[in-house]
Amino acid sequence: MTPDTVLLDLSVLADFYGDSVREYESCTPELPPRCWAILLGRFVEDAMSVERVRFARNIRESDDAVLEEFQSTIIPRFGACYSNGRRGFWCEPKELLRITREAEAEGLEVLGSIHLHPDWHRIGPPHERGLRVSQEPTPMDRHLFCGSGWPLNMILYLERREGRLYHSLGAWAPPSESGASCRPLALRFTVRGG
Repeated sequence: MTPDTVLLDLSVLADFYGDSVREYESCTPELPPRCWAILLGRFVEDAMSVERVRFARNIRESDDAVLEEFQSTIIPRFGACYSNGRRGFWCEPKELLRITREAEAEGLEVLGSIHLHPDWHRIGPPHERGLRVSQEPTPMDRHLFCGSGWPLNMILYLERREGRLYHSLGAWAPPSESGASCRPLALRFTVRGG
């Protein structure tokens, strides 16, 4: 069974935060922000310790098999919004293999992934503003989490309020079957000087 706790020094996510903010700041209602990365770490006692983040190439818009999967399965099941090629991330398999081998050489494992959710109900196209997202998994997220089988799936939620960006972070175990609920995981952050 997947451990219930995730140990994390927030500095590990610094590059991911930076990339997420850049994506958020440059997005438009037609071009949603996207940011996705692989989480590397190790199992320690009853927890998962995230120690590195690795970015990988997205083949969501360029691979024929992925495009077919979206046309035949994703769009009919989760909606026309996924016909926008900026929606969704599909990691290039050779890069995933390379990252996995490099992690193993460092004594680490691929624990899972992290991706961005923006406050789409504020910045998205008018016809999609009824969809509220957060650090909670969407039905599409649950489908992908189930498919990957990774024990850790994190979501960074960004929202603008009063001219400033705020964030929340969620961690989830995969559902037992596609569409089922994801079990929340406890996040424990390193305290400096403690």
